[in-house]
Amino acid sequence: MSHIAIPIPNVAGKQDIEIQVIVNNEVQSLKYKVELFYWDECENPGGHRADCISEMLSHHDPNWTVYYIGAPTDKFVPITFVDRKSKELMKAM
Repeated sequence: MSHIAIPIPNVAGKQDIEIQVIVNNEVQSLKYKVELFYWDECENPGGHRADCISEMLSHHDPNWTVYYIGAPTDKFVPITFVDRKSKELMKAM
């Protein structure tokens, strides 16, 4: 699958993103969301950050899968998810 970069407005907090793509006259709808996971919400905020991300993701909606983990800050890490239907659609393209 080919990739293109689409700038997303920098808005604080959760972002729900729906993109319609037309390729060879076929319309496809892809759904993403960006959520901020705050380090102080970890069960062990002083532990390793990879363990913290794993722990936070273990409680996440299973209809969404991790697409991209962004650059962490001192307060949070942004994580982009794609819904499972969109992921299957991308595999088929």
